[in-house]
Amino acid sequence: MKRRNFDKVLLLFLILTCAFAFQIYGQKSDAKDEKGLKPLNIELPKPMFVGTPQNLNVPNVEKPLGKPRPPFLAPAGAENVALNKPVASTDDMPIIGEIEMITDDDKEAADGSYVELGPFLQHVTIDLEAVHHIYAVVLWHFHKQPRIYFDVIVQVSDDPNFVKDVETIFNNDIDNSAGLGVGKDKHYVETAEGKLIDARGLQGRYVRCYSNGNNNNDLNHYIEVAVYGKPAK
Repeated sequence: MKRRNFDKVLLLFLILTCAFAFQIYGQKSDAKDEKGLKPLNIELPKPMFVGTPQNLNVPNVEKPLGKPRPPFLAPAGAENVALNKPVASTDDMPIIGEIEMITDDDKEAADGSYVELGPFLQHVTIDLEAVHHIYAVVLWHFHKQPRIYFDVIVQVSDDPNFVKDVETIFNNDIDNSAGLGVGKDKHYVETAEGKLIDARGLQGRYVRCYSNGNNNNDLNHYIEVAVYGKPAK
């Protein structure tokens, strides 16, 4: 009887020891993984307006932070893999600018730095030319004045036609007017910081961005789309 009790105590001791060791190892592993993350180096353009815009009369708008956006952590070596990559658009003859400007790294709001597409629903598609792990997408539509763009939807895929294997990482279409499903994300006011969207390390070659006019007019604008990632091995 004493031998059985001793064996039970010994077994319990071994179980607790293993659990404690696993917990400590897990904490060390998590700490190591955390050290492998670094803030993305996102160069921001000069702000064109200051303060919080009022009376934009748009529902479901996120509240401004009132301070700079916190750093976004991504694996070391992540960079803007969209830089100077090919861009296609539903409007291949922009009213203002050239489609190639969307990935030229010019994020300024001044005239000559943005592309103006036609009215209503339009999209642009960036070909990263290889499959990448995508950690963040940052959009600058137009920040010369406070605006809110509608039906902002961002998708990632390996299919250039976005028919299969499509992942939606942002959707603020509150009434399904774009026909891609109702989104749960909020409208937001354009600023010089751009809109940073967490892509969660998804793999894909193509990034597609939709918009459907803005609170000022029915036209669509793009200053820059940056895609932060690393080649998939």
